[in-house]
Parts: sequence; C-alpha cells; structure tokens
Amino acid sequence: METVTNLERARILTEALPYIQRYNGKIVVVKYGGNAMISEELRQQVAEDIVLLNAVGVKVVLVHGGGPEINELLRRLGKRSEFVNGLRVTDAETMEAVEMTLAGKVNKNLVTLLNVRGWRAVGLSGMDGGLIQARQKSPVLGYVGSVTGIDARPVTDLLALGYIPVISTIGCGPDGQLYNINGDTAAAHIAGALGAERLFMMTDVPGVLRDKDDASTLIRHLTVSEAVALFEQNVIAGGMIPKVECCIEAIQYGVKRVVILDGRVPHSILAEMLTDAGAGTMVEGDENNG
Repeated sequence: METVTNLERARILTEALPYIQRYNGKIVVVKYGGNAMISEELRQQVAEDIVLLNAVGVKVVLVHGGGPEINELLRRLGKRSEFVNGLRVTDAETMEAVEMTLAGKVNKNLVTLLNVRGWRAVGLSGMDGGLIQARQKSPVLGYVGSVTGIDARPVTDLLALGYIPVISTIGCGPDGQLYNINGDTAAAHIAGALGAERLFMMTDVPGVLRDKDDASTLIRHLTVSEAVALFEQNVIAGGMIPKVECCIEAIQYGVKRVVILDGRVPHSILAEMLTDAGAGTMVEGDENNG
C-alpha cells in the first residue's frame, strides 16, 4: 500500500538538498560488516544507499569485514576459532581461509551487489598496490597484523574514474607475508589517508548509550575529550571500547567526523547523511565543536 504522499516526498528531498550539496565531491568511507552483512535485505539496502550517494556526487569507499563467513568456512574445515581480546588467532591455515573468504567470496559478492544496481564497483584487497602495509601485531596472535602504512593511490585512482572501491582488510608485510587486519582499524587508517569527510562504522547497537540497556539514552554527539571522559566513567565499556578508540584514531589520522551507526536499521547511512535528525553517535575533534 502506498503510504508516502507526493508532498511528503517533496519535503524529504528538500530536507536532503543542503546535505547533498555539502557532500558533493567529498569522500566518505563506510566500514561494513556484522548483522548488516548477514541479512540479505539489509545488504540490498546498504548497496542502494551507496549507489544513491554516488549518484548525487558523494565518493563512497566501502571497507568490509566478513567474520561470520570466515567462521563458517573454518567450521566446514573442522577448525575451531580462538580469539584473544576480540582478535582472531590466525595461523597459516586460518590465514588462507581469511584470504579466500575476504578477498574472494565476500569482496566479489559486494562488488556484484553494487554493479547490478547500475554503478561500477571494483574489488581491492590490502595486498593490491601496497594499499595496506602491515607487520605482525603479536606472536601470540599469529598472522594478525598492525597497520604500518597506507598507500591510497589505488583508491584515489578508482575514485577519479568514477568507481566505487570495495576493500577487504588483508595487509601485506615487506617480505610478502599476508596479515589479517581488524576491519575497524583498517577503515580508520584508510579513511585518514584519504582525508575522508566522514567514516561510518556500522555495528549492531544504536551507538554510544549512557545506559547500555536503554536505547533511548543514545548519545548523538561526542567530542574526543568527552569520549575520553566517558571511558573514565565506564559509560563506554565492553565491545564499545574498541569501536570508540577506532573513532578517535580515525580523527587523529585526519578524518573530519566518525559516526557509529546501527547496521540493523534500514537505510541508516542515508538517515545520518541526508536528514536533519541523523542517526547513531557522531564523534569529532574538540576543535570542531565550537
């Protein structure tokens, strides 16, 4: 049943216009994974959002993970996953599964999803063109990597040609060794190297909550110093700690603003970028708040 009138459509478009003008020609990085990637309906909606943003002149870079898909492949191989502080312990066999899943199946599925919606997308991994340079993070973690450098030229070249870069987070060491890179960390480094206007961190919670059990306590805006204070007050705790830490790192690397979005909400990217109400929690530097 049709529920949106022509007047309401016009109001929505009018509200979006100044935001479209503001972001025209700007780079936006979307870190995509988790529940938004598992649900087919949400996958379709994220692809629609990204194609729409490109159509109105926003340059979108998609950085993706694929933890559930890696878990499934390892399960089929009869291999158990072990995690230390939220990071997957990655031996040689696991690294091979990570490469197959992220740079292969997941990356190419996302590229196809965007292409069939009428836009040109190209898949990259951190191995391509020296995009993500890495070293071993800890011997305990095996082939888990820390980012040592980003060469953004493969991405900027694709953006200049009108493509949507779709990046899987596998890094490469100077000796050619491949490393499993945390998706949020990789996205923060990539967004910083690109001087992105915004980085969207899609997750499975509404954003930063004052009360973790009450979605109505969503904090819509934080400066870096306010975020640090919330760490000290244990308001930001558990799994939200590394998310907010990545937000702060991204700002330190040069990103203007970082938004933690609920990937379970349909069209949350558009709601954040193109409406007055916004969505999620925005984190920005103290110098921007005043």
